[in-house]
Amino acid sequence: MYCREIPLTVWVLMFISASEETCTSRLHITAVEGEPFYLKYCLSSPEHEKKTTTIKWYKNESHGPVDLNLSSSPRILLRGYVLEFWPVELTDSGSYSFQMGNDTHDWKLNVIPRSKHSCFTEKLVKSKAVEVKKSLQIACEHNYYQQLVNRTVLYKNCTKMENNQNPFLKNAEFKDQGYYTCVFFLHHNGKLFNVTKTFNITIVGDHSNIIPALLGPKIHEVKVKLGKDIQLNCSALLNEKDVIYWNTWRKNEKDPNVHEGEVTRTRTSEGKWLASTILRIENINTRNLNFAYNCTAVNQGGIDTKSFVLLVEEDMVDIPGHVFTRGMIVAVVISVVAVCLVTVGVIYRVDLVLFYRHFMGRDETLTAVVDEIHSLIEKSRRLIIVLSKSYMSSEVRYELESGLHEALVERKIKIILIEFTPIGDFRFLPQSLKLLKSHRVLKWKAEKSLSYNSRFWKNLLYLMPAKAVKPCRDESEVLPVLLKS
Repeated sequence: MYCREIPLTVWVLMFISASEETCTSRLHITAVEGEPFYLKYCLSSPEHEKKTTTIKWYKNESHGPVDLNLSSSPRILLRGYVLEFWPVELTDSGSYSFQMGNDTHDWKLNVIPRSKHSCFTEKLVKSKAVEVKKSLQIACEHNYYQQLVNRTVLYKNCTKMENNQNPFLKNAEFKDQGYYTCVFFLHHNGKLFNVTKTFNITIVGDHSNIIPALLGPKIHEVKVKLGKDIQLNCSALLNEKDVIYWNTWRKNEKDPNVHEGEVTRTRTSEGKWLASTILRIENINTRNLNFAYNCTAVNQGGIDTKSFVLLVEEDMVDIPGHVFTRGMIVAVVISVVAVCLVTVGVIYRVDLVLFYRHFMGRDETLTAVVDEIHSLIEKSRRLIIVLSKSYMSSEVRYELESGLHEALVERKIKIILIEFTPIGDFRFLPQSLKLLKSHRVLKWKAEKSLSYNSRFWKNLLYLMPAKAVKPCRDESEVLPVLLKS
């Protein structure tokens, strides 16, 4: 007989456990508008299932109870021990009663508006603390609507998570702290509804203690200037309730210009605390020098101390006045000389180029004499045009046209234009001569021959190409050649 009762007892316990997971035992219930909602009567024993007593649901209004069995609202459904809302609205707030024979139960339902700026409602959030580096698991399951769930999406702080595996599982870190919202999508009578469940996950540090440790060297020498202010920063890695402080007292006295700041704490990824405190010393004087300002961190497991010692900073030696004056004079002289050299180079650039050519033994102003005009032009690198009345002859114009063709079309030679005598009518000349650069136009202003060292001949030589002269060649064989005027 005893063995027969064991399976029955286990079945009863399993039924009661499953029933308690979905039944509504609380007297005061809060729901969010727009979501499916239900009230379920909690059975005290499985024998209630066999009763054939009529079940009644009522909503208690100011004028009396209203029988929900007679309600024609398509949103409200009666399923025996369960009263369902598809969905619940703000007008559904009120008192509800369940009656089955002599068994009765009452609930106070409060329907609150949905948040317009968040995906969850603070009043319905469940809080959960997880120790750092321990397992963080969020299982999106709904005991009552699970069979109707079409899909589930997990959000963190109202942002859809990329890792939407269900359940969400990892080792907890402090960055995992936040609000996790499970959104269940349900289909009912051809419509799509969603139910939300939100968890507030708080990550806490582990319970193992460490010995406090100050960061940096045990003795820190600080260079200071008298009359200035300074801040000494002391930081330590310690536990949440450990103490860090400054010891600035001298024997029976304390410096009035020394002020201790508040302690700031930040949590590390390992669950410990990084604490910092500032010691501010104003208007440093000789009393503050060579004195140890101690920073101490302490707990029940140990103590650590760090000392700050102020040392005067030696000023940099100034440059003697006479050295500075001489240096400035030299700098100014060098600058003036450089400017003068640049100016002379610009003004006398022609003379400098000719001097360079003479010094280096290079001269391309001389060629070999060729009888044929066309052959001479092809072998020349410069075309010198002397404007005079003789250009009216057909032979000279042939030279001009051939030379311009070589210079402007084939780009084999360059043009040097010499205005020998003023000419009133230049319409017979090609239009291309008007595009000639101004520095390639030379004017003969003298009435008789000029010396070889005159500015005119120097400018002409400057515009001529340079060519290496063979050493074995007799200089007397090299003659200047000009086209006929």
